[in-house]
Amino acid sequence: MLAVPAPCRPPANVADGRTRAAPPAPDLPPRPLRWLFLDLNSYFASVEQQLQPSLRGRPVIVAPVGSDTTVAIAASIEAKRFGIGTGTPVWEAKQKCRELVVTPARHDRYVEFHDRIVAEVWRHLPVTRVCSIDEVACRLLDNENDREGVVALAHRIKAGIRANVGDYLSCSIGIAPNRLLAKLASDLQKPDGLVVFEAAQLPQDLYALKLRDICGIGAKMERRLARDGVNDIRQYCERRPRDAGNAWGGVDGDRLWYLLHGIDLPDKPTQSRTIGHSHVLSPSKRGLEPARLTARRLALKAASRLRRKGYRARLLILHARFEDDKSAWRTSIKLPVTGDSFVVLQHLDALFPRLREAGRLRPGGFRLRMIGVTLAEIEPVGGDQGSLFAHLDPSDPLARETRGFALSQAMDRINERFGRNAVSVGPLNGGRLDRVGTKIAFGRIPEPGEFHE
Repeated sequence: MLAVPAPCRPPANVADGRTRAAPPAPDLPPRPLRWLFLDLNSYFASVEQQLQPSLRGRPVIVAPVGSDTTVAIAASIEAKRFGIGTGTPVWEAKQKCRELVVTPARHDRYVEFHDRIVAEVWRHLPVTRVCSIDEVACRLLDNENDREGVVALAHRIKAGIRANVGDYLSCSIGIAPNRLLAKLASDLQKPDGLVVFEAAQLPQDLYALKLRDICGIGAKMERRLARDGVNDIRQYCERRPRDAGNAWGGVDGDRLWYLLHGIDLPDKPTQSRTIGHSHVLSPSKRGLEPARLTARRLALKAASRLRRKGYRARLLILHARFEDDKSAWRTSIKLPVTGDSFVVLQHLDALFPRLREAGRLRPGGFRLRMIGVTLAEIEPVGGDQGSLFAHLDPSDPLARETRGFALSQAMDRINERFGRNAVSVGPLNGGRLDRVGTKIAFGRIPEPGEFHE
């Protein structure tokens, strides 16, 4: 592992006071430096500090709503020094730091800066994958992956972001033979770090890390590995690939063994399975009726995204969290295969008696903290063809779905042209509804059209 500057964690292969680079594992192919992974530091908070110079150098958190009952969705580098991070309740963060500044989230600006950062990286090398709003991965070619050259390239990217996007934006970069290790390297030095894992030191340079440091290993997998006698990375890597795979379980269980040894494996194909939105309700909007209106708005947003992506759904899920319960409540209902907003709303209304009953006997009455709507079992529309019932009388039941879908598409076009809520279904006035804007979910960046929904 090469770190620039010195690595934040020492290599594990130390014996008799000397550090020895272990030879490559037998029968492994050459493993050149192949990936550069860039992770923006405290991204949302850094963008706010870039846009608001008065916040620079101060502890800042970004919150979804102006309420102490919500949680931080981002914390600045200065706030993290007080033990404040993503998910910290606002009231708790204020107790930890009296000088804390809370600023509302502006997701459209974060997407705007994201696009500018990706464009800047493209000036230096192609972006292979946008992994999330604050992470990108770039595959290195054979003429740009020598150690000195790629380290210099990383420094140019850092300087380019500061010069051309924002002087208060920093990133940590990891370089390694595969994307998993490059991401891991980017996490080891923050802020503004640069760490390189080279094949000659793999997997020995990983032994000082914890199993949970590896992307994909959570509490459940850690317990499973422990039951099989694997308590750290060394024990996992010293097994034969097949034995390590058996400990991991599942199809391709030995995949992680090869990745930790620096093999650059092709990505496994993935497919979108759900489309949904959730919203943390402000304290004055936590009763049943405000939650119902908010859920309808979320359902309309989800249905609009469904149509834009060319999908239809078979299942509608309503999920929520009550104030007095940390566990999630959920229920679902089957849909006819549809992308029609009106069909989705009709089935959503059928779910609310279940939610009402679930909250009826709770202490303190019906008090929801979060409400969400998800469209599941989605499938591509495929070739679109006209309906046999399109020319029937509009009042004919057989023509209802055709009319509803066409009207839903017309609403999409109007909102895209004239802005969010230019036309909608149901009430949006009278102060009864929380503002439900587009938000950035982990691993998914909103398309520009979503900010008009």
